[in-house]
Amino acid sequence: MKKVLSAILAAAVMCTSMLALAGCGGSKQESKKESAAASDSAASKGELHMATNAAFEPYEYKEGGEIVGIDAEIAKAICDKLGYTLVIDDMDFDAIITAVTSGKADFGMAGMTVTDERKQSVDFTDSYTTAIQSIIVNDGEDKVKSAEDLKKASVGVQLGTTGDIYVSDFEKDGAKIERFNKGADAVLALTQKKVDAVVIDNEPAKKFVEQNKGTKILDEPFENEDYAICLKKGSELTEQFNKALKELKDDGTVKKIIDKYIKA
Repeated sequence: MKKVLSAILAAAVMCTSMLALAGCGGSKQESKKESAAASDSAASKGELHMATNAAFEPYEYKEGGEIVGIDAEIAKAICDKLGYTLVIDDMDFDAIITAVTSGKADFGMAGMTVTDERKQSVDFTDSYTTAIQSIIVNDGEDKVKSAEDLKKASVGVQLGTTGDIYVSDFEKDGAKIERFNKGADAVLALTQKKVDAVVIDNEPAKKFVEQNKGTKILDEPFENEDYAICLKKGSELTEQFNKALKELKDDGTVKKIIDKYIKA
């Protein structure tokens, strides 16, 4: 009888131990699932790095140490809608596409015009606004009265911008192109009469003329163009950005942001 009871007790202990181990195994599996879910949640709230050149008011510029402007606010609205935290990285304009293609930045937004040349390196979202390339000259100077006159002039541009791309075509006609890292440096060269004209986007051109007495914008626009966000070729973010951008256009957010910085 003692032997029988001992066997029964031993079997009961073994069964209890196995159930405990099974219970622990189940607990570990649940823990792994919870951990994976938490990881997915954290990923959806990660950071997206935006490459820009914060010297292009009103699209992006520094105010009190913070980068603000049209592009900064639209980018934040998109990231908020997608559940990401926006981080803005300031760099030279001509380094933006390289930063995006190399993965250093998730997207580029810097008053960037969609061109066939740039499409070879990056994908673009739908356009969020249109812009005009303008010509700035010194008031009272008559060497450059129209875009045609640029062919025989000394022209200042910001390196890597569409202004740079467009006027480069005039070099074969005798134009001398002076390239600067910042639009402000090109305008400074104009005020010092080191160049005859500056070609740059119209809204920044207005700001530069406000800040530099004796300069003016020619009435004749140089080029019309579309601004969009650039992303790495094949990025899954492109579709997500387009969806968010459409919603922000439809609900009036994009227009409200642009109207805040550009008065009609």
